[in-house]
Amino acid sequence: LILELFVLHGIALTLVCLLHPCRRFPGCGNIVTFSQFLFIAVEGFVFEANFGRKKPAIPIRYYFIMVAMFFTVSVVNNYALNLNIAMPLHMIFRSGSLIASMALGIIILKKRYSVSKYTSIALVSLGIFTCTFMSAKQVASDSSLIEEDGLQVFLWWLLGIAALTFALLMSARMGIFQEMLYKQFGKHSKEALFYNHALPLPGFLLLAPNIYHHAVLFSQSEPFQIPVIGLTLPIMWFYLLMNVITQYVCIRGVFILTTECTSLTVTLVVTLRKFVSLIFSILYFRNPFTAWHWLGTAFVFVGTLMYTEVWNSLGPFLARWRERPKAE
Repeated sequence: LILELFVLHGIALTLVCLLHPCRRFPGCGNIVTFSQFLFIAVEGFVFEANFGRKKPAIPIRYYFIMVAMFFTVSVVNNYALNLNIAMPLHMIFRSGSLIASMALGIIILKKRYSVSKYTSIALVSLGIFTCTFMSAKQVASDSSLIEEDGLQVFLWWLLGIAALTFALLMSARMGIFQEMLYKQFGKHSKEALFYNHALPLPGFLLLAPNIYHHAVLFSQSEPFQIPVIGLTLPIMWFYLLMNVITQYVCIRGVFILTTECTSLTVTLVVTLRKFVSLIFSILYFRNPFTAWHWLGTAFVFVGTLMYTEVWNSLGPFLARWRERPKAE
């Protein structure tokens, strides 16, 4: 229970530290992502790769393929926020990874699923379609724009939806690729975490102007004195530092959670993470969120829980929880 609360609090802190820079500088996703990658890569190089002396269990060429997918997904998702995609829609759309995974699993791995699985996917699809359609109406009916500008904004929004769809499918393909690697070479999550963050670092050179631009903007933000230690630095750098640390804690915390807790607990924590992130973004960014958006969100989360068969495991879990005081 302590570990679950620790992960959830870390997720909340990560989102808070991300929302402040994103609201003030909407295009700062690249410098945030680069900082996270750099920190995790340095930590992994020291503690996982043993300063490069430890040979990877999975051949490095497979990591290059995985990293190309991972880097592409990260960058495309970041740029989607610059294409008139609101943060809540961004989060809900990315929750549709179940749809993409199932579709590619059927096509590539020839998998077959139960009726409940297909039902859950239909709910998630309906939820995403509802939220996307309502967001499209909001973009198209923005009365503050003249007709020409309104059409241009709507076309950029459509491009953003296309970018999110591409990233969703690419992420699902990466998951299938990872699954096939783990079956062949065994599970090496820590090693994959390190190489997925270390190998893409040279790719950020392509984004260097954008990263440098936002680094300058961050440096020009108002000074902030860190409590206790008394160190003063620009407040945007403080938020970035806290985001990097809390993001690292979340990643390690989720990894420990998957090894120490049941799949039910992990599923509930991940689902709560999506819900907490969504609520934070709505409240912080004050995005329009109608009853239709809430209905779509409900479809997404109910479908996600159905897909992971939480309902089937919830009864035995509650029964064991009730019996625990008696055993003591």
